[in-house]
Amino acid sequence: MRFAAIADIHGNHLALEAVLSDIRAQGISDIVDLGDMVSGPLDARPTIDMLMQLDTVHLLGNHDRYLIDRPHERMGSWERRTYTQLEPRHLGWLRTLPANAVYRDQVFLCHATPQDDETYWLDTVLPGGEVLMSSLEAIEARAAGLTQSLILCAHTHTARAVRLRDGRLIVNPGAVGSPGYHAGKPHPHVVEAGSPDARYAILEQVDGNWDVTFRHIPYDHAAMAALARQNGEAELASALATGWIR
Repeated sequence: MRFAAIADIHGNHLALEAVLSDIRAQGISDIVDLGDMVSGPLDARPTIDMLMQLDTVHLLGNHDRYLIDRPHERMGSWERRTYTQLEPRHLGWLRTLPANAVYRDQVFLCHATPQDDETYWLDTVLPGGEVLMSSLEAIEARAAGLTQSLILCAHTHTARAVRLRDGRLIVNPGAVGSPGYHAGKPHPHVVEAGSPDARYAILEQVDGNWDVTFRHIPYDHAAMAALARQNGEAELASALATGWIR
């Protein structure tokens, strides 16, 4: 089995185009999408149109959920802007998507953790804002009851792979379209990828073991940074331009 995992596109259609092109160049036809597809101050409509044409498993990320589980006036700034770009058919499609899924009986898929779509799994935020890898014990506790040998998560935009003591592997493919952000929960903190590239992962089962390749794909990130800046999102513009928030 060989497939690609994408996540956290956040309306960045140029990054998505570059990643899909690279996936095809790798000879891969199977893709799983771990959610947070369109919310952001970028181009939601072409992004969701591309995704709806993919014959793949899509998950509903927390920012996708915010578009369909609350009235417009209660949405955050990213969702309010995104909502105006979407048509009823887009919102109807989002309503059909699951929070979790099992792919080909061997791969468990979730956006953040199996229990909810907002909690960091492989990373922990300290009260002072430092973001560290979670303890093995905490990671394993959230994987309790999952029997699949490969577990995929997203949400933190940080590419990472963790091997559990029983041999199971948890992989976050990183973010396709948002290489940095500032968040207020559970404590104010910043996540930065360090480069503006679009990210995804290739997963391949070889002799019963999972091989992981993280791909960093250049694209016209300057155009997306300019759009974020035009829409009043200076922090995201910085992340899109450089991979850092300054």
